[in-house]
Amino acid sequence: MPATLTWLLPGTSGGGEGGTAVAYDAASKGVVNKSRTQGGTLRFAVAGGVDSWDPQRSYYGHVWNFARYYTRQLVTYETEPGARSPRLVGDLAAGTAEISDDRRTYTYELRDGAAWEDGSEVTSEDVKYGIERLWAQDVLSGGPYYLQAVLDPEGSYKGPYKDTSEAGLKAIRTPDKDTVVFDLPAPNSDFEHMLAMTGASPVKKEKDTKARYGDKPFSSGPYKFATDTSGKHLELVRNPHWDETSDTVRAALPEKITVDVLGTPSAVSEALIDGEYDLELGRSGLGGAAGAKAVEDPDLRENVDALPSGYIRYAAFPQSVEPMDDVHCRKAVIHAADHGALQKAFGAAGAGGDIAPSMLPPDVVGSEATYDPYDLLENGGKPDTAEAGRELEACGEPDGFSTTIAVRGDRPHDVNAARALRDSLSEVGITAEIDQVTTERSVQLFGTPAQVKAKGYGIIISSWGSDFPSVQGFWPPLVDGRLVPSSGNANLSEIDNERINGLLDDAVSATGAEEIARISREINHEVSEGAYHLPIVHGKHLVWRGPRLTNVYRSAVYGGYDFAALGVRDP
Repeated sequence: MPATLTWLLPGTSGGGEGGTAVAYDAASKGVVNKSRTQGGTLRFAVAGGVDSWDPQRSYYGHVWNFARYYTRQLVTYETEPGARSPRLVGDLAAGTAEISDDRRTYTYELRDGAAWEDGSEVTSEDVKYGIERLWAQDVLSGGPYYLQAVLDPEGSYKGPYKDTSEAGLKAIRTPDKDTVVFDLPAPNSDFEHMLAMTGASPVKKEKDTKARYGDKPFSSGPYKFATDTSGKHLELVRNPHWDETSDTVRAALPEKITVDVLGTPSAVSEALIDGEYDLELGRSGLGGAAGAKAVEDPDLRENVDALPSGYIRYAAFPQSVEPMDDVHCRKAVIHAADHGALQKAFGAAGAGGDIAPSMLPPDVVGSEATYDPYDLLENGGKPDTAEAGRELEACGEPDGFSTTIAVRGDRPHDVNAARALRDSLSEVGITAEIDQVTTERSVQLFGTPAQVKAKGYGIIISSWGSDFPSVQGFWPPLVDGRLVPSSGNANLSEIDNERINGLLDDAVSATGAEEIARISREINHEVSEGAYHLPIVHGKHLVWRGPRLTNVYRSAVYGGYDFAALGVRDP
């Protein structure tokens, strides 16, 4: 058994030795059904398809989680529950990087024994080639852009399909088959977090089918594709050449892993509760009649977890739309909002999330559980109409004002939140109309500042989560004033604050974990004091934990169960 998985102790019908007993929300608190038992089929269900199984093209968190069955990276996150899960450890590499004194050169030595599904050795050239594929956006669209920005800020490299030179991407050197060296143009404190993403997975050049690679990726992990991904049923079976002594993070307990596409979230929920599948691959969670049944029936409820999603659900205040350009008008909205009603909009009894006193989710570095700048927790989420009235006076709108709340109309919880906000704002004279648009339309509309201004959207209901649990994985698209493009904008409040921009720059060159956490806290304070957003809830989603599952716990990195640890047994 890999060394870092020593917590996988023999299980019992409850939590196992040192484990957490089977109960509602038990996997949020510890490991449920600890077991070393190998074998069986782990059965996933998903409502729709995925963006891509190609590690360089995917941008869905649940696909990154699943991709660890067939991909590896130089470094990855600890396969542990609780606070240890965001810790970086060696994966293909023997450990985290040897970093030069100027923090620009990162050197990795590969472990012995890592093998492709054909038995050939995973080499430093495979790692380099996989990362180089990120530059081939004309062929392999999608996926994060972090490594391109850090390793090639001038955009001079054209990707492995256009640049066929022997040198390739000059920022990566492979002096021998077991050594990978990265030469950064400038230091970056979060570089190893970027290498832990699936976009940094190796790809064997001879097996690269370019745009078709996602149909049947070539495995460097414990499982390989037995079927391609074009249909509604997918099977992964063991990679016979995977060596557990070379992999300290993957338990690889099931004999086979299947994924079935069922079409709708309600179909997934019903099939899970009926025992046809063990867990959901996607992030829809239990919903509809099946979800209500699972929560209300005590025999089913013990198999449900309310897992923190890692997302902040919030309302943005675009400053190009009057009077949201005035900080006091923004503060009036925050104080007038009934945060308890907003919380209920996302799920009864807090199942949809905890009231968020600020924008920084608990799993992102720098988060402070006690930071409550608007006394939302102290007031139990109740509106403070007196303070809202004082803020309206200060912004020159003593009788209130009119605005429009924009929301994705095909997301019922978001619509419920918009209605709850509208109703509470009316108590202080703020009149809000609700404009519902489709998710497809919202991508273009909400992300185009000129359209937002023309529509008069003073409030936009949205959500945000981290790509990785550090400053650069969460804050820049949300608050960086230099990242407000004419389209595709994520800085919905159109923040351009010199202090915040400077802190973001400081985070890039920070030298230690404590400094990074301090910077993240300071950004959060600046954002809160500027009242650029109305934080609603730190999101949760109701998830079915099949009774056959073993070693079930929440990963703080992936916002769901840690797929790499799971096993199955008879209930």
